[in-house]
Amino acid sequence: MSSAATPPDTVTFCADLVRNHDFPRYAATLFAPAAERRALLALYAFNVEIVRVRDQVSQPLPGEIRFQWWTDLFSGLVHGSAEGNPVAAELLRAIRDFDLPVEPLSLLVDEHQFDLYNDPMPTMTALEGYLAATSSALFALAARIMGEASDASEHLARHAGLAQGIVQVIANLPRDSAHRQLFLPQQFLTGHGCGIEDVFAGKQTPHLNAVLDQLMGEARQHLATASSLLAQVAPPARAAFLPLSQARADLDRLSRPGRNPFAPQPVSRLRALWTLWRASRSREFTK
Repeated sequence: MSSAATPPDTVTFCADLVRNHDFPRYAATLFAPAAERRALLALYAFNVEIVRVRDQVSQPLPGEIRFQWWTDLFSGLVHGSAEGNPVAAELLRAIRDFDLPVEPLSLLVDEHQFDLYNDPMPTMTALEGYLAATSSALFALAARIMGEASDASEHLARHAGLAQGIVQVIANLPRDSAHRQLFLPQQFLTGHGCGIEDVFAGKQTPHLNAVLDQLMGEARQHLATASSLLAQVAPPARAAFLPLSQARADLDRLSRPGRNPFAPQPVSRLRALWTLWRASRSREFTK
């Protein structure tokens, strides 16, 4: 690894960004060695920066410009200004120190172009493609940082990302519907006779419940597959997949009978930390 010193404020900046906007992933980094933790925080801070773009712009064009800056960075077209961006500086260091491929990072940016527009997610296949390039890619890159770059870890990362991503789609329904964004597959809505405008209006109907039940079933299948694949990666690398434990807990919470899918239900940081700590000591992640 490189021994080049980086000002500590860039590390603190990334840690604060992830802690404030993606606490489950932040908590998961607490169980990684120091060097790996720094790289994980850089990766997750980058993801936070990309995901937050849609909340920071009122029109697609400024978002496109921000995304293009990151695309240019990965293409080697951004030079001086990169070091002035603490997230970019830390991410470039992680790429160098852990030999991370830049193509998945660039694809992650490209996939989040969808967030800038109000086009509905058309099919389950389209949603899986979106999640594979975003959530699954993060798991795969985190596994590389933790020393695992193999077909087994890639397979595990795909299912882990799909499970986590589907759960997040369900959890984010209150926010997305308020912004007239639809990540629920339109294919499922049509199949269950659920109108898009009813979703945007926040109407809890049996048709919507059927859509969410089907999505939860998909998430459970991916969670089960991911759990069965954990044993195929080395125990130290399993720390990269600790956020799965939070996804499982979130799915259980979101599946409770009578829950209003349009009522935000934030998880306390203490509960999230407890969930991840218990998982870190379980046989699933250590044996």
